[in-house]
Amino acid sequence: MGDSDEIAGRPAWPVTGVCFAVAAVAEAVLRTGGSGVILSLAIAVDVCATLPLAAVREWGTTAAVTITIATAAACVLHEGFAVTGLAAFATVWVVLVRRRILRRRAERAALVASRRQFETTLLEHTARGERARIARELHDVVAHHISMISVQAETARLAVPGMPDEGAERLLAIGDTARTALTEMRRLLGVLREDAGPEPDRRPQPGLRQLLDLIDETRETGATGVRLIVRGDVAALDPGLELAAYRIVQEALTNARRHAPGAAVDVEIDYTPDALRISVRDNGPGPRAASAGAGGGSAGHGLLGMRERAAAAGGDLRAGPGPLSGFLVEAVFPLEEEP
Repeated sequence: MGDSDEIAGRPAWPVTGVCFAVAAVAEAVLRTGGSGVILSLAIAVDVCATLPLAAVREWGTTAAVTITIATAAACVLHEGFAVTGLAAFATVWVVLVRRRILRRRAERAALVASRRQFETTLLEHTARGERARIARELHDVVAHHISMISVQAETARLAVPGMPDEGAERLLAIGDTARTALTEMRRLLGVLREDAGPEPDRRPQPGLRQLLDLIDETRETGATGVRLIVRGDVAALDPGLELAAYRIVQEALTNARRHAPGAAVDVEIDYTPDALRISVRDNGPGPRAASAGAGGGSAGHGLLGMRERAAAAGGDLRAGPGPLSGFLVEAVFPLEEEP
């Protein structure tokens, strides 16, 4: 008798218990010879040793303990083996052991399924982090260079006197194509960034030492009013922190060229004992609706990317109107003290 009977129908165990009890009564009558007091006691003990099988589904442990004690008493009373009681005893303990085995198998299967789910979730988070890193790098690098193409084409069209109309039209087309490419790239980046969390960059790519090259490159696009101001004792910092600082300056310069063309821009790097402070300030017309918020408009991914980079390196970034005019981006990176 096993759990297959329980699955087949609810009456299985009650019927089994009653059948064992009837057999136990018959055995008590045969073993005691039909005498009054002894017969009554034997019937009571044998019924207690068999009838609890009817409740083994709901009260398995209680039924097993009752049957075990009553079977031992029946053996003493009959001065030998109580056959029906021993059969009930074997049945109830086989059922309990089988249940324990099935429960352990179920727990083991649940543990394996949970482990697989954890591994799947870990792979998904890893993929999301990689997507965020790719999106951030694409925006920082590709958008920067496409913006330079657009700015250079517009500068050449306006700065070269006596240019034929056909040449001016082609330069204008180059600028329009670059701006369209930026829009399409941001749309694709929106897909890459969906549900992706920030992940710190670990490759020592550009750092603060490359800022001079970045400033020179920006000046070549026509933004001659860009200055780099360095304060404090220059020191080599963590490569991840330097990469984050470089990308923030790069994106801030790109935003300044896009929203405040021709404006003077000051890039300040301040090395202090406890923090690295970066500010990029222009004297343009100030923040517009498209560039003032972090979540919408064409500049949304730019400011969001800068904030993510600052947070990934343990820093903080603020962006908004400058103290007098223009737009200001400030980032502060705490530095760990040397032991």
